[in-house]
Amino acid sequence: MYCEKIDCVVIGAGVVGLSIARSLALQGREVMVLEAAGLIGSETSSRNSEVIHAGIYYPPGSHKADFCVAGKSALYHYVQERGLNYRKCGKLIVATNPDQVEKLQSIKTNAELNGVNDLDALSKQDVLALEPDCCCESALLSPSTGIIDTHGFMLSLQGDIETSGGMVVLNARVVSTQAADGRLVLKVEAQGEIMALHARTLINSAGLFAPEIARSMEGFPQTLVPDQFYAKGNYFSLSTKSPFNHLIYPVPDESAGLGIHLTLDLSGQARFGPDVEWVDHLDYDVDGDRAQMFYPAIRRYWPGLPDGSLLPGYAGIRPKIQAQGKPAEDFMIQGPADHGITGLVHLFGIESPGLTSSLAIGDHVAKILN
Repeated sequence: MYCEKIDCVVIGAGVVGLSIARSLALQGREVMVLEAAGLIGSETSSRNSEVIHAGIYYPPGSHKADFCVAGKSALYHYVQERGLNYRKCGKLIVATNPDQVEKLQSIKTNAELNGVNDLDALSKQDVLALEPDCCCESALLSPSTGIIDTHGFMLSLQGDIETSGGMVVLNARVVSTQAADGRLVLKVEAQGEIMALHARTLINSAGLFAPEIARSMEGFPQTLVPDQFYAKGNYFSLSTKSPFNHLIYPVPDESAGLGIHLTLDLSGQARFGPDVEWVDHLDYDVDGDRAQMFYPAIRRYWPGLPDGSLLPGYAGIRPKIQAQGKPAEDFMIQGPADHGITGLVHLFGIESPGLTSSLAIGDHVAKILN
């Protein structure tokens, strides 16, 4: 069996794994990214709303809040510097009945505690002036929310890694891992052969598969591996031209995440979702019958949604580390200070706002490994 020593191995070439690898490569470290699929970012990173979040909802002081706010700033700087495709289109958070109006103020207060100080309170008339087809009692405008070409961003991250001497290896499946006797050892199957890697540093950023990898790691305390749950999010596309220029989000419902919101792609096409469907296996098919739950939710803020205009789009699966009905958990990033194993980092529950937070997470992981 072929054996090779390497400085840093990152498992998972999603947007977070690539960002971590980039941060390490820019420090001058030798980095190899292992991706089981045949292309980068083919799971969670390519199956989301492609929204650059402002950092509004997350608990102050949480990883999600801090990394989202820092990551947003870093991401806008990055895409502007590289000439990548994005649009700072802004978002409206809309109260569709009088009972929700007070909730908007608590959302604004929470955002300010997170350092998001650009939210504007809008009256019904203000909203109609911006979006004549939007129906609400009042709203908050988040001008720093935007959208991005996620795949273009990931390709750029890959380019940064490779320019700095690192490599991204596709179709490379991690068979086993070991953290024992001061060594981090991986067995990897690639092109039909098994290769052993002895790494100085190992980052498990495998997204949906991160707990599975940690759970099978010889020498790692199993009590530190969280349970993981799959929350599928279905999206439906609008078959007609969108009348909206901003993203439209209802006031959040704790049982349904951020609700059935309207997002736009960079060509201006509208899509709706995600909903929350708890599943026990990976399944990206969209059941067209779920549209019947989307219509009434959307019509609370867009009464003019035409019948029959929603078409099945795509689905993503969130790597949740809390069960259905339980309070949302923060990102879990376990470094040597948490488990005592030098050079090892596990990332669990990296869901939204993982895309927005990715560059900040990359810098954080690189820092805790110094």
